[in-house]
Amino acid sequence: MSVSLLIALAVPCALWLDRLYGELPNRWHPLVAFGRWANACERRLYGPRRWRGLLAWGLAVLPPVWLVHGLLPHGSLLALAGGIALLYLALGARSLEQHARAVAAALAADDLDAARRAVGCIVSRDTAALDARGVALAAVESVLENGADAIFGALFWFVAGGPAAVVLYRLANTLDAMWGYRNARYAEFGWAAARIDDLLNFIPARLTAASYALLGDRPRAWRCWRTQAPHWKSPNAGPVMASGAGALGLALGGGAVYHGRWQERPPLGEGRAPAAADIERALALVRRTTLLWAAVIVLGGFALA
Repeated sequence: MSVSLLIALAVPCALWLDRLYGELPNRWHPLVAFGRWANACERRLYGPRRWRGLLAWGLAVLPPVWLVHGLLPHGSLLALAGGIALLYLALGARSLEQHARAVAAALAADDLDAARRAVGCIVSRDTAALDARGVALAAVESVLENGADAIFGALFWFVAGGPAAVVLYRLANTLDAMWGYRNARYAEFGWAAARIDDLLNFIPARLTAASYALLGDRPRAWRCWRTQAPHWKSPNAGPVMASGAGALGLALGGGAVYHGRWQERPPLGEGRAPAAADIERALALVRRTTLLWAAVIVLGGFALA
């Protein structure tokens, strides 16, 4: 079986499994075991030095990647089955929808406390004092950004490098979530985890931004991407959220509270402030983008087989 055919078969199967079952329970999910392994590496190697963080990153990530590469021979049925399973485990489309819809349902029921709790599960900002508009804004931003992280980054690296590459991507993304903070503990130790995640997401984020623009208000999305993304602190979230906000005709960004401190953030997008119904509009944009990517991958894979 050619690599291109394996990819063309594995991608729709993994997306279908994610649509049916979503994420595995924590007690069964391999990332939970990886988190324990990463914590052990941190305890062993921690120090406020970048080289220590890089060494810990390599010790945590490279053995599982090497193991997957060795266990799944190219072109075999085992590689197909393993690729489907690993890509399914790396995807988070259904989980993203479930979390975002919980926010939208609480807002629709005028239960602001429940909406704040629900959005707090998917954003890092403080949510206790958010009004309904702030909750909707946070949820839409999270849907757009996590579309890139939870879906399109995994699809890109699976196509680019197969099962081992998608494992590398997801583990690197997990370590960024664990260590990639600019605080006293992780400013140096977590530097490598944050920069490697930025590097791995550089191309997928821009392909995601281009897809959002293609499937929404194209002129506005391109303009917002070009003019607003350079001012955003994250090199990858900026293009994704600016393009997505423009595609939806929404005004995102602006100040927010993180860990008790107010942070001014540049504006993103153009148009009106988001409301509860716009959470579903953002999810619909992510779904259309997923279908576009799946179609391109499948057709391209069969054409090259």
